[in-house]
Amino acid sequence: MALPKHADTLERVWHYTYLVICGLIFLFLIAPILIVIPLSFNAEPYFTFTEKMLAFDPTGYSTRWYDLLLTFGMDSPEGARDGSWWRDAWANSAWINAAKNSVIIGFFSTLLATALGTLAALGLSRPEMPFRRAIMAVLISPMIVPIIITATGLFFFYSKTGLANSYGGIILAHATLGIPFVIITVTATLVGFDHSLTRAAASLGATPSKTFFSITLPLILPGVISGALFAFVTSFDEVVVVLFVAAHDQQTIPRQMWNGIREQISPAILSVATLLVIFSVTLLTVVELLRRRSEKQRGLSPS
Repeated sequence: MALPKHADTLERVWHYTYLVICGLIFLFLIAPILIVIPLSFNAEPYFTFTEKMLAFDPTGYSTRWYDLLLTFGMDSPEGARDGSWWRDAWANSAWINAAKNSVIIGFFSTLLATALGTLAALGLSRPEMPFRRAIMAVLISPMIVPIIITATGLFFFYSKTGLANSYGGIILAHATLGIPFVIITVTATLVGFDHSLTRAAASLGATPSKTFFSITLPLILPGVISGALFAFVTSFDEVVVVLFVAAHDQQTIPRQMWNGIREQISPAILSVATLLVIFSVTLLTVVELLRRRSEKQRGLSPS
């Protein structure tokens, strides 16, 4: 908020003090990210800034750790980078395989979480729904309960049902963690929804499914997509559940990073972290744009 022209000296001092405090808090929150990004270009196998890096010597910087993301686990990493080399990387690179697993698991868990979360939000948004608060509390509990408790419960449940060490079990577990984000996002979108539109469609003879796909879904679509993006990020970043319910060869990017920290300390982990930061910032930007679009559709001023 801009400082008014008629502000006195005390108000001006507090205004600038407030800005400084906000800036320091923001710096405190993003400082780990600001440190990780330049360290991922370290030419030396260290997790600290070298003298060459501090002196901005070009020889102190390198993309070798980003290259290692492609070559780690390959059969012939030193060969000419032709079609066979890229096929080798696609089939055998440990980080690429982990990325493929993360994308596949995240995609299907997001589809499941979005479908179930949207249906739950539609039901919870109706005033005649009994025990709405209690049901909402149960449905969003995976977001509140410590993840280690959820992972332990899933481990014992999957051990009895045969879902342990299977991709289907991982997808169901990640969908469980993503559903609360979809419910909260879609429910917030439905707050400003004009239900007279659905009643008008019903009076004109439209079936409930026709009303939903022709009227309700297009209007709440920004909220649904935002919830889906949150669910995907939740799945993409999850490591604790994977450690409990996945087999040893079912690697995702977070689990591969965990193994790299536990077994061999390599700055390649910093390269992956930098890529994940860029990926997360991109998704959050998309979510913000969708939020503004949703508010414009509902006649609200984007804040």
